[in-house]
Amino acid sequence: MLRHPPVRPLRMALVLGTLVVLVGACGSAAAPSKAALGDPTKDKLAQVVQRGTLVGYAELDYPPQSIRVDGVTRDPSTKCQPNEITAREVTGFDVETTKLVAKALGVEACFAQPSWTEVTAGGWSDRLDIAYGSGAINATRMAHLFMTQPYYYVPQRFLVPKDSTARKPSDLDGKKIGTCTSCTVESYLKGTLVIPGVDLVQKVKDPALVGFETEKPGIDALAAGKIDAFLTAEPVAEEAIKEGLPLRLLDETAFSMYPSGFVDKTSGLQVKAFVDRVDEIIRTAHNDGTLKALSMQWFGADYTTPAGQFDLAKIGQTVQ
Repeated sequence: MLRHPPVRPLRMALVLGTLVVLVGACGSAAAPSKAALGDPTKDKLAQVVQRGTLVGYAELDYPPQSIRVDGVTRDPSTKCQPNEITAREVTGFDVETTKLVAKALGVEACFAQPSWTEVTAGGWSDRLDIAYGSGAINATRMAHLFMTQPYYYVPQRFLVPKDSTARKPSDLDGKKIGTCTSCTVESYLKGTLVIPGVDLVQKVKDPALVGFETEKPGIDALAAGKIDAFLTAEPVAEEAIKEGLPLRLLDETAFSMYPSGFVDKTSGLQVKAFVDRVDEIIRTAHNDGTLKALSMQWFGADYTTPAGQFDLAKIGQTVQ
């Protein structure tokens, strides 16, 4: 069972006090008129607008990207389905990015909880409309998913126990390294990762990989001495250290990646208008500083500016 860590009171005060301003900024791009949309039985954007909800992805134990807000009950006036989480029950950088897209579309944000393996495999059967889960653009995922404009850019770094003798990635050659299963970091350590437009250097030789469904159990295993290191996004690692786990980061970055919103290729609906509209919303959020403000709020650093400058055309996808 996933544990739901309490959101710090100060952070929640910031969330409640600033999200109206942050999300509202993206409302400057007008929501599409229903009359101007296509057939909702054939077109994803029309389906979302007619339904009145955007169904995103939530992982409830992935701070600071996605976490449950403790003590908050389900919105009684929601349009979300009974098996979906309402917007006020969850928060975090990924979740708030989903909410700002929903706001700009003029619909309510709802959240589903498939496993990350299910998310990256595609074939969602319309359980999700889009997935913001800090998942990066890579060639393998592009076989099943359309990539939208990246919303942030994040270094991937090795966490080790405080008393580890490792000082650089090569010190982990042949060691037991944890990753989340079906994540970009797993592909990197296997040597199979291809990120269009990004040159990668393999910094650890022959690692013994240990997979976990999500980062939290893997980081806990590292703290318990069951593995030698864990490769994860810098803000996730820093959050674990802030929570008091006896861990530290290696100074050298393994690699950096561009997390994107994912859209299923196999929904059977036309998704070009939807993807184009999401790209427009995210670019507006980069240009007006909304995403930078969210990054500063949740991470204490700007991880978004390089993502706003990323040329999505260079990944070579054709959205239909």
